Amino acid sequence: MDTYVLEAKNLTKKYKKFVAVNNVSFGLKKGEILGFLGPNGAGKTTTIQMLLGILQQTNGTIEYFGKNLETHREEILERVNFSSTYVDLPWRLQVKEVLNYTSYLYSIPNRKQRIQKIVDVFRLHKLMNQEISSLSAGQQTRLNLAKAFLNFPDVLLLDEPTASLDPETAYYIRQFIMNQRDEFNVSILFTSHNMAEVEEVCDRVIFINHGTIIAEDTPENLPKRIHKSRLELMMKDGMKRTVALCEEYKFAYVVNKRSIEVEIDEHAIAHFLSLLSQKKIEYDQISIKKPNLQDFFLEVLKHHENT
Repeated sequence: MDTYVLEAKNLTKKYKKFVAVNNVSFGLKKGEILGFLGPNGAGKTTTIQMLLGILQQTNGTIEYFGKNLETHREEILERVNFSSTYVDLPWRLQVKEVLNYTSYLYSIPNRKQRIQKIVDVFRLHKLMNQEISSLSAGQQTRLNLAKAFLNFPDVLLLDEPTASLDPETAYYIRQFIMNQRDEFNVSILFTSHNMAEVEEVCDRVIFINHGTIIAEDTPENLPKRIHKSRLELMMKDGMKRTVALCEEYKFAYVVNKRSIEVEIDEHAIAHFLSLLSQKKIEYDQISIKKPNLQDFFLEVLKHHENT
């Protein structure tokens, strides 16, 4: 039986005219990075706000470390932290003031040394005397993340932690997050719209849409539920005949100058290539792209929107 450091049971948030989160249940294991994914408006932010105690749930319970958030709020939040790209910091404060004042929300031993460590890790040295209003979006993202690690949290809720960051910094932050998990066994709830990032970072993924969990598995297993692959051919001769074949067998396709990409069931690829040979259609290159997490994400949303 799994032991969870965070467990949401039948979590529901209702407003007068709609239900934002509907009977959501999940757990976050010790040392796990759990992807919490969904389109805009799916209920991710509302769920996170309830997990932080910012919003009061209509129904359901939230437990951290086996204790109820409502009755052990102060004790729990001492061991939890949060970062979101979309939360603004006080614009008139300097970076050093934000880190210093935030540190006093927690019982941090060796406070000055901890702040200096965080400054080093998140490369904030040159920004310490700058006001928040002068920072770029990427610099504010780094500061938000730095603030989230100040208290050596056991559980981290990270909402789009690499949004607005340049590729090199985003890679550095992803590595840091995974190293923290490996070194200190930190448990992380991780939201992102970058599916490649989720595949790299997350151990398990939950998809939420219209306030309801619609899928849950590992990033490796979820795409396997889609049986269609993308077959790309660089054509030498016979583009029109290839298009005609796709239309005859009702394969979705996209033509791009000399190449054609065909969406096809994996088991039908060999037969399709045999048909091309029979019709003496020639191609220079062939590549087969199996479904990835983004393909699964789009397919699941399409299915649920049509049902």
